Amino acid sequence: MLIGVPKEIKNNEYRAGMTPAGVREFVQRGHRVLVQTGLGSGVGLHDGQYAASGAEIVAEAAEVFARAELLVKVKEPQPTECRMLRPGQVLFTYLHLAPDREQTEALVASGCVAIAYETVTAPGGGLPLLAPMSEVAGRMAIQAGATCLEKSHGGAGVLLGGVPGVPAGHVAILGGGVVGYNATQMAVGLGAEVSVLDRSLARLAYLDSLFGNRIRTILSTAAAIEEYALAADLVVGAVLVPGAATPRLLVREQLAQMRPGSVLVDVAIDQGGCFETSRPTTHAQPTFAVDGIVHYCVANMPGSVARTSTFALTNATLPFAISLADKGYRKALLDDAHLRAGLNVHRGEITCEPVAAAHAYAFVAPLTSLGSR
Repeated sequence: MLIGVPKEIKNNEYRAGMTPAGVREFVQRGHRVLVQTGLGSGVGLHDGQYAASGAEIVAEAAEVFARAELLVKVKEPQPTECRMLRPGQVLFTYLHLAPDREQTEALVASGCVAIAYETVTAPGGGLPLLAPMSEVAGRMAIQAGATCLEKSHGGAGVLLGGVPGVPAGHVAILGGGVVGYNATQMAVGLGAEVSVLDRSLARLAYLDSLFGNRIRTILSTAAAIEEYALAADLVVGAVLVPGAATPRLLVREQLAQMRPGSVLVDVAIDQGGCFETSRPTTHAQPTFAVDGIVHYCVANMPGSVARTSTFALTNATLPFAISLADKGYRKALLDDAHLRAGLNVHRGEITCEPVAAAHAYAFVAPLTSLGSR
């Protein structure tokens, strides 16, 4: 199979969809790999390393899209990239379609086969291709939030760890999954006062067993969110409903009850965001303020630590990409229910139920769609 890896074009997105080591794995299996020049420049990987691993280096993304049977990327295709997709071409990347009707319509119109990293599942549960970036984003959420709390960045001038004689800042983390766990780890390490809210008592018990009396674990209800989030200096939105738009946990009217200079870090912004006032931002302009509350809503947070993120992501995606190449996408999906869960769009049909519901499309079960073509 001919695999293509174009350079990412989203704002300040430096991650690469494949490393030279990944190229070598494909080549050793008899596949060919096209790599756009400069693919790894943002993470310290140069064209010579890709070429030495067996890749063919091409100058333009248009050639990669035109020739490749399987496209491996990091972020969702931008409008110019969507227009280059063709019927039957396989796209393997993050998609986050539920809050993005424009991209959904473009993928449906293209006739491509779009497999989303974020909805691939694992035998023991969980989302193995989302987890590495969730780990990064959770840890970054505290770093970013701590910076935003500085007066020069619009915050209240609070040091999360406090100092002797001055209380530590309060961090409320909404969601105790992979993002929430990693955010908790960082916030505890800084010496902050930390409250974690989650709907699962089992998850709260797990976090309590790890952190003990260094954190509060709170069952997430509307009343609890209002009590703990509105009193916090930093609120991290870490809620995920796989494949679906994120539920709104705070509405604008509630911002008036927060202290001016408080910070919201919305890690769920890729799926629409946890807060009514959230809107996607970029690394170039990461924050905005609403009613005196600083919002950090960068949609590709791990892109700013691109080297760490690239290696973490490609370690996770490589086995699945190899399966798609070795078997062909249809057999790979039919053989593996967990990879099949990643199928969001198949030749004009929506095969992810939450995406179909979000955009009022007819839902076609993946097995039905795969069997009918």
